[in-house]
Amino acid sequence: MGAVLGYIATLGVYFFIYNIFCLGLNIQFGYAGILDFTVITFMAIAGYFAGVAVLGPPQRGSEIFYILGLNLPWPIALVIGVVAAGTLGFLIGLVALRRLRSDYLAIVTLASGSIVYGIVNNDNKIFDGAAGLVGVPQPYTSIFGFNPNTYTWYFLIICAVMMLLCWFVAERIYRSPLGRTMRAIREDMDVAEAFGKDAFRVRMLAMVLGCMMVGVGGVLTLAYVSALSPAGWSTGETFVIWAALIVGGRANNLGAIVGSFLVAVLFNEATRFLPTIPGDPNLISNIRNMCIGGLVILTLWLRPQGVIPERKARFAELPTAAKRRPPGESLVTLGSVDSVG
Repeated sequence: MGAVLGYIATLGVYFFIYNIFCLGLNIQFGYAGILDFTVITFMAIAGYFAGVAVLGPPQRGSEIFYILGLNLPWPIALVIGVVAAGTLGFLIGLVALRRLRSDYLAIVTLASGSIVYGIVNNDNKIFDGAAGLVGVPQPYTSIFGFNPNTYTWYFLIICAVMMLLCWFVAERIYRSPLGRTMRAIREDMDVAEAFGKDAFRVRMLAMVLGCMMVGVGGVLTLAYVSALSPAGWSTGETFVIWAALIVGGRANNLGAIVGSFLVAVLFNEATRFLPTIPGDPNLISNIRNMCIGGLVILTLWLRPQGVIPERKARFAELPTAAKRRPPGESLVTLGSVDSVG
């Protein structure tokens, strides 16, 4: 029974973390139409910087190398990781958002992620290269003395609180004038600019906010697993986040949560606990990827708006008097203008 409860708590942790990932991508793609094909890179950068902020300096004579080593408390490390993700998003946005749109924008983000991956993976002086960071202290375990089982439930509460905060921020942005401007730029950038909107500034803001939110999930990921290496933030992880948002429904934060459960938890994480097939240890992971890909294809074919589509504004119908206007009678008569709506 304890193993089952621990399994459920672990899935809950991943559920909330993937919710945060999808909410961040939803601000970028769902709100502003930014095709960020390297969203997992911002998770990794936030996790790395939070890790080197929590860890102490590398010991002399050891074969582990990384920058900083500040030995800071976890809340401060969280802020450092989130700011690092937002800074990287700002730098990529300077190149990708000013002149590029659609496919070209997606290619630049993908190329930028490949550059960051190559630098981190090959230079062991930054984050210990391909080996990555290991043994990162979990928050507050030394203070409260949690064992592995109780720590999972404790961390589940932390993830739930952080997800609710991110969801609250995402909802406030969606309902604000800034959110409406983002969606207007997503639909037609030229028309939005014709009405005086600064498309570059608004999209840059969406890029940075989305990266920072993804960074929150990255810091939580590192705090839970206590390790992070380039093998853990491959292109396939970006695909999982995109699949969750597409299946759940873009520009709808509730849809992002539903997609996180269906794709990231039910298909991606829960299947990792299945026993391996004798003689073919990679069969389960291959079937998992095929199932996620098939689910995305079916969604795009049968319900392209996702399980929970975007909320659209509903405009009031014309007044009854306008409906009863005789055919051929103009709205403008004898120099007066009839008000409509």
